[in-house]
Amino acid sequence: MKPTIKDVAKLAGVSFKTVSRVINNEGTVGQDLQDKVWKAVKQLNYKPNLSARGLRGAASSIGFIYDNPNSNYVIDMQRGILDECRAQGYELVIHPCDAKSHTIIQEVMEMIDRSRVGGLVLTPPISENKDILAAITERGIQFVRVLSGASAPDDLSPCVFIDDRNAAYAITEHLIKLGHRDIAFLGGDEEHQSSGERLEGYKQALADNKIEFIDKRVLPGSYSFESGVERTRNVLSSPGARPTAIFACNDEIAAGTLFAARIQGVDVPNRLSIAGFEDSPFSRQAWPNLTTAAQPTSTIAQKATNLLIKSLRNGRKVESEGFYPELIIRESTQAP
Repeated sequence: MKPTIKDVAKLAGVSFKTVSRVINNEGTVGQDLQDKVWKAVKQLNYKPNLSARGLRGAASSIGFIYDNPNSNYVIDMQRGILDECRAQGYELVIHPCDAKSHTIIQEVMEMIDRSRVGGLVLTPPISENKDILAAITERGIQFVRVLSGASAPDDLSPCVFIDDRNAAYAITEHLIKLGHRDIAFLGGDEEHQSSGERLEGYKQALADNKIEFIDKRVLPGSYSFESGVERTRNVLSSPGARPTAIFACNDEIAAGTLFAARIQGVDVPNRLSIAGFEDSPFSRQAWPNLTTAAQPTSTIAQKATNLLIKSLRNGRKVESEGFYPELIIRESTQAP
C-alpha cells in the first residue's frame, strides 16, 4: 500500500497536521520539525496529492526554461531536475524557447500564467538575461539560476555557478605542458557566458606560460558538431602553419573537430591534439576518447532543483553552490 500522510507523521513523530503544514509551505513550522518531516517523506517515498495541493494554492510543479542546442546537455538537465522533482513530490513543466526572440519575455510570462508553476529552473542564456530575470522577479516567481562563474554574481536568487574559467585554464595548461605552443580555440555561442569564461581561462594560461596570444587562433561559432567541423576545416586549410592543438569549447564541437581532421587526413593525436569540455557522451564515444573537463550536468540540475524547492518551502534565503569541473586526460592529446 502507498504510504499516507499519517505514516509520515508517525515516522517523523509529529501530528499529521504538522506534516500538512510543512508540505504546503504554510511557514508556521520550525526548521527542526520541517527537517524531520522531509526526512520521513523521502524515507517512505511519500507522494503528496498534487491536485489537492493545487486547490489549496500550494506550488505543485516546477518549470524548466531553456535555450540550448546541445541535446546531451538538455537531456542531462531534464534528468537531474526530474529526479529531484519526483523525490520531493513535484511535477516538471519543460519549456524550450528561443532566447533571441523579440517576444521572449512575453512568452515566459505566458508560460508562467498558463502552467501556474511554483518556481523556475533557468539555464544559460536565459539565466544570464537581465531583462528576463527582472520580469520574473517583478512577477514574484521564485527561481534558481545555473550559470557560468567562479562565484554567485548577486543576491537576486540562489544559483549554481560553474567555474568554467579555471577549468579552461587547466585544459590549456595541460596542452602547454605537453609541449604545445600553437593552440587554437573554438568558442561557443557568444550569448552564453560560459564561452567567454572559457576563452578567458585559455588566454590566462597562455599569458602565465609566456605564450603569445594570437587573435586568428580564436574562432567564434556555436556549441554544435557542425560548427566544429566547419571551423576546423577552415583552420586546417588556411595558409601558413597549422596549430598543433585545438581546444574546443565543448565536446560536441570537439567531436566535429575530430571528424574534420580525419576527413582532411590529419592524424589525431600524432599531428593534432584535441580537447573538449563537459565530459558528455561525445567525449567517450569518439575515438580516440577526448580529453575534457568533467561537468556533471545531471548533478548540477538536481542540486539547482533542490535549492529551488528549499526556497519555496522555507520562504527564506538559500545559499548558492559552486561546481568545479575537473580535467580528464584521455587519448586525444599528446606531445606534438
